[in-house]
Amino acid sequence: MRKVYWRPQKVSNRVLWLVFASALFCYLIVVRFEIKNVKPDFKKKIEAARLAQSAFDFLRQERLRRGIMIDEEADPAGSGLIGDLSSAVTTNVGHLPAKRSSVNPNFAAVVFHYLKSLGVGRGDQVAVGISGSFPAMNVATFAAIEVIGARPVIISSAGASQWGANNPSFMWPDMENLLFKNKLFTFRSSAMTLGGIDDKALGISAEGRKAIEDSILMNGYELIKVKNYQDSVEKKMDLYLRLCGDAKPKVYINVGGGTTSVGTKLGKYKFAAGINTRPPPGTSGIDSIMTRFINDGVPVVHLTKIEDLSARYGFPEQPKETPPVGDGKIYATQEPNRILALAMLAAIFAVIYALTRLDWGFRLLGNSKEQSGDAPPEQMV
Repeated sequence: MRKVYWRPQKVSNRVLWLVFASALFCYLIVVRFEIKNVKPDFKKKIEAARLAQSAFDFLRQERLRRGIMIDEEADPAGSGLIGDLSSAVTTNVGHLPAKRSSVNPNFAAVVFHYLKSLGVGRGDQVAVGISGSFPAMNVATFAAIEVIGARPVIISSAGASQWGANNPSFMWPDMENLLFKNKLFTFRSSAMTLGGIDDKALGISAEGRKAIEDSILMNGYELIKVKNYQDSVEKKMDLYLRLCGDAKPKVYINVGGGTTSVGTKLGKYKFAAGINTRPPPGTSGIDSIMTRFINDGVPVVHLTKIEDLSARYGFPEQPKETPPVGDGKIYATQEPNRILALAMLAAIFAVIYALTRLDWGFRLLGNSKEQSGDAPPEQMV
């Protein structure tokens, strides 16, 4: 039986280099002409971030007015929202890189995005649990709620970990009340606990506990006195349900790692940073505010693991300057133009075909058909 075939010679280096150059040129064209994909609710996200920035600026000026200097080493951005390494009202250890990264007004846009994704709108009720450990993230959360127009029921823990709102002269109750009185926000916490271990500031001095309690009462907040961890969970849940009325809140927002909110360290890390709509595996034995709400069908927005959230949305970690409003993937992303990418791919295939199959391609390379493998076929038996 006879078979007819020809065997092409290997492709010359000149062809390979020309194909490579063409592919590189087409790639650079696609990269150069990427399109900007603006995310939904762009203007509202900007509005929330600007409100957060205004609150940041206000708190910084108030801190300086009170004669509390900013530690440039701990707070290189000079935000005034990074507290002390140690103080009489410090409840536990804190992670300084996370505190620095949290001072970003664009987190307000992130919280806004989460709430909108869960269907929260004007007039909807949301339950919120915060502490003094992340004052900047508290402010970002408040800004997002304010711009959406939701009705929050907020319970705060006044104590703070290292680098949080742990200066006895300027604690979270002071900050929040000033923001409310100066009309940056139209709401504030309904009640506060001491925070810290068992939500009753165990482990710090009597002087420290008194300073936290005084800050709560002097700013006009209701102080929730608790006997232990379980008592705190029960009293907070009773207050949330009573203030929310017949309707369940649309979402529960937790900021930081408040003990009764997350349910010890295990609960803190079992829940994913961001939106949680179902109970995470391994949380069935944890009794906390978050597990109670999510087991009752209320989604949880967990604002922790700040560095992970920063990476997710393209925010800088530990910025040396406060990031500008509008910076980050939460607003827009640069993406390849798919039509242009397909056109460039077609162009590459056309170049390959021209250089290897057409007469002018051979002439351009100085090859004959015989050299390139297009000689008349040999016959073999």
